[in-house]
Amino acid sequence: MSSRPPSPPPTRSERLAQSSVVRRGGRWWLVPGSESILATDPTFTGELDRFADAMTAADQAVADLRSRQDDPPTPRPGRRR
Repeated sequence: MSSRPPSPPPTRSERLAQSSVVRRGGRWWLVPGSESILATDPTFTGELDRFADAMTAADQAVADLRSRQDDPPTPRPGRRR
């Protein structure tokens, strides 16, 4: 039996909007074509993180609105139909 440490979980790639920027394993990569360039500037990667967070929040807000549209309307107390 081998004593190798367990393999790390597979990294998930996440494209930012429809850009050529991808987050893999918590690191940002510029993927302009067939090559990848690691983004290392902390100011730039911080902006990418903030933009990704804003996109996630916007996607969640849209999903919440859509789920509310699918719910039947709640009758208001004191009103007759």
